Amino acid sequence: MANAIPFRLLVPLSTGVGQLLAKLRPVLADGLRANLARVRPQANQAELQALAQDSFGSYGRYWAESFRLPTLTPEKIDDGFEVIGYEHLVRARESGLGPIMVIPHLGGWEWAAAWLGRVAETPVSAVVEQLEPEDVFDWFKRLREALNVNIIPLGPDTFGHLLRAVKDNHVVCLLADRDIGGTGTNVEFFGHQASLPVGPALLARRTGSVILPTAVYFRGNKRVCQIDPPITVDSDLPLRQALRQTTQEVSNALERLIGQAPGQWHVLQPIWQDQPPGTAESNQ
Repeated sequence: MANAIPFRLLVPLSTGVGQLLAKLRPVLADGLRANLARVRPQANQAELQALAQDSFGSYGRYWAESFRLPTLTPEKIDDGFEVIGYEHLVRARESGLGPIMVIPHLGGWEWAAAWLGRVAETPVSAVVEQLEPEDVFDWFKRLREALNVNIIPLGPDTFGHLLRAVKDNHVVCLLADRDIGGTGTNVEFFGHQASLPVGPALLARRTGSVILPTAVYFRGNKRVCQIDPPITVDSDLPLRQALRQTTQEVSNALERLIGQAPGQWHVLQPIWQDQPPGTAESNQ
């Protein structure tokens, strides 16, 4: 359907489908509102509901556009995309080491990979979570490889592949606002303790590369990529202290990026330690 619908109609239709899903699956909407309550603690229930509706609409648009991206020409991708802070990425790659882009589940991050891989002709590697059944995972893998992205499955060998990608001067894209593997470190995230992945900090420490906080926002019919200044790891600190300090810096950067458009953030699972699973927090 995403490939059959005229592109000019894809945004309103996919946004509407996403918002409809929020009404049909109230449990998912509850989880999202609980997370948004941490991002906007001053918001009342009506405002949180509106943010959640926006977020589900953004999520619907994300999927529809991701399905459509492999069929678009490089010219069409470039026409729909704007980059702010690209000089940070260029400067990082000039060192001979690929930068580590830490990205929140927000807006349309697939556009950044597509633009880098097919327009800027820059090698990109990204880690993806293993999905079941296997043929579904293979389908998603082929979808992203069509964007000229080197896919690294999440597993025991992931870190070794990432080391090689950085040393080969690939731009490494890591979603960093959820500790999927459960091996992260505790940091403050929107004023509460949460476990965030330590992988970006460890990869930067081991390679000497830099971390670039990045987000891709939907703005009308455009997608705007914001690349923030680099985060570096203090190599003089003991390893554990350096990783926690750097991950806290990543958390602070993600707060800023998410805070610019919380209605485009779509993490549905609880991520804070003091947050009951699947329940919305009371905000009056």
